[in-house]
Amino acid sequence: GLELSHCVGTNSLGPAGPWRSGAPCKMKRVRTVFKPEQLERLEQEFLKQQYMVGTERVDLAATLHLTETQVKVWFQNRRIKWRKQSMEQKAAKLSQFGVIQPASADSSGSKDHEEDTVDVEP
Repeated sequence: GLELSHCVGTNSLGPAGPWRSGAPCKMKRVRTVFKPEQLERLEQEFLKQQYMVGTERVDLAATLHLTETQVKVWFQNRRIKWRKQSMEQKAAKLSQFGVIQPASADSSGSKDHEEDTVDVEP
């Protein structure tokens, strides 16, 4: 759920700066554990569309007894997983045909693209 756990960043070691004086402690959010039924429905919706916005997201959240933010973040994380799987499949197909993808294939020099390609393992 949305419960908060113990304070984080309240290490007594180190100097007490003005950012810590009297400020409430930061609470770390506990990871949401989805029920199997919720995950099944979220996956079904993801297969239909990778982006869910507006009233569709609100309705799905209400149906699954989740917050809109939980649904939004689940879709964000699922898209990341989907992209990673797609890249791994593409890399596997290329290696199957003996095609080696050059590290500098992206001429734009996009940092995000470089990070994504580094992640792929044979």
